Amino acid sequence: QVQLLESGGGLVQEGGSLRLSCAASGRTFSGYCMGWFRQAPGKEREFVAAINWSGRATYYVDGVKGRFTISRDNAKNTVYLQMNSLKPEDTAVYYCAADYSCRSWPPEVYDLWGQGTQVTVSS
Repeated sequence: QVQLLESGGGLVQEGGSLRLSCAASGRTFSGYCMGWFRQAPGKEREFVAAINWSGRATYYVDGVKGRFTISRDNAKNTVYLQMNSLKPEDTAVYYCAADYSCRSWPPEVYDLWGQGTQVTVSS
């Protein structure tokens, strides 16, 4: 059974950086489109970034463009989210998700979700 496991969250000061990782197990990872989402307390989950199966195409929500970078290493079955210049409003639980078929770009429907990793940015 496929599983996604996020790691790399933590507490960081405003302006700092974190790199989140999402490791996939159980099936062929290289064909998936992958995404990162986040959910802040009291708010709905929101899309952050996506990457296609090859890593050649990426897509970001406007609020993180220029600060966050999504990447993947298919040999390691892992997708990353490098987060720089972090702001208190980036505080949230961050989730990775997999679109098995890459049916659309950017992906609109995801088939599998991880359990999330907490990111807290202090001011």
